[in-house]
Amino acid sequence: MIIHTVRSGETYSGIAAEYGIPLRNFLADNGLNANSRAVVGLAVVVSEPELTHTVAPGETLSGIASLYGTDVKTLYRNNYFLGGSPTISPGQTLFITLRGAKGKTFETNGYAYPFISMTLLREQLPYMTYQTPFTYGISITGNLVQLNGDEPMIAEAKRLGVQSLMHLSTLTENGNFSSDRASLIFGSTALESGLLNEIIANIEAKDYNGLDVDFEFIDPNERYNYVAFLQNARSRIAPLGYPLFSALAPKTSDDQPGTLYEGHDYGAIGSAVDKVLLMTYEWGYTYSAPMAVAPIGSVERVIRYGLTRIPADKIYMGIPTYGYDWLLPYERGVTKAESLSPVRAVELAERYGAEINYDETAQTPWFRYRTPEGELHEIWFEDARSISAKFELASRYNLSGLGFWSLDRKFPQNLVLLNARYGII
Repeated sequence: MIIHTVRSGETYSGIAAEYGIPLRNFLADNGLNANSRAVVGLAVVVSEPELTHTVAPGETLSGIASLYGTDVKTLYRNNYFLGGSPTISPGQTLFITLRGAKGKTFETNGYAYPFISMTLLREQLPYMTYQTPFTYGISITGNLVQLNGDEPMIAEAKRLGVQSLMHLSTLTENGNFSSDRASLIFGSTALESGLLNEIIANIEAKDYNGLDVDFEFIDPNERYNYVAFLQNARSRIAPLGYPLFSALAPKTSDDQPGTLYEGHDYGAIGSAVDKVLLMTYEWGYTYSAPMAVAPIGSVERVIRYGLTRIPADKIYMGIPTYGYDWLLPYERGVTKAESLSPVRAVELAERYGAEINYDETAQTPWFRYRTPEGELHEIWFEDARSISAKFELASRYNLSGLGFWSLDRKFPQNLVLLNARYGII
């Protein structure tokens, strides 16, 4: 896998020709289209096929996979343009195998809202071990708040050989995390038992394969009540063959202040569950000053601390698939950044003629653009370089997996790069 930074005067068709790969494959891998104009400073990925196949009339994807002793999922992963669909056309070039040895093998988990387009979900699922529809909540009476629309996601995942995790949070009917809802469950053995009964019934009814719990902003005085809840949940679902995951705030020390952090005891939670997700993102966020969402130094500090409390084979590293667009000048408490996908960020750079910069310290791309109305904006997002740095970090520390927040944001480079350089469970 080559990461090529676009230079002045280059075109996407010229770059594809330079490396000898079909333009269709190149554009799909980078979230571009035939009308896209090259953006100076943009990092693009270039797949390096070792063996290719040109589709002949009457051939099927499964037949081609059998011909080469591989499987359809591998063909999906090596050919992002297929979009996870078995439909192929004569004349298309399929990459059967890619050059280069693969590094560490990761488990992967992708989160997505149920309103995600099935087209977008389908093209990403072949790269996932798990997918996790977001989210079930807890009602004011301690019952399960249902998530509507997850059934098609589960069915599509099953078709593509991907397992689904049921996601439980303290998100209320109004969409906010509530420490009160957590306290409600912690304070009543009957409510906890009833909630766990509902969870198990839902897992079995909808054919989920496990449970992922994400309680945020827990009252620090109830941190061990949360651990006890996780222990009880695991004792109920483990005999049924279901794993338990849990998300952790991005801490760098035991005594890190703040409600988000104080309610999470890394060692105790790590012992209570099968896997944890370190939420290593949101340093740059909706109300922050313009900066990277996941600066590499900050991410590494969380991982280093996490490893002092939790074994590496239990840890998933959070991977952001988004960035933010800030209107300048930034005014603290007033400026509200808009979240956007890396593909959308590149579209804006193209539209306004911006050149993309790369911050070597944060290992993150950024640029500014000015609208015709004179508004100045600054965008920080993710690209192949920043994602490569994060994958390398997870590999260096021998972490178990990668958790992508979220699949709702289109970012093909992320998955194409992962598949080219690493194994996926």
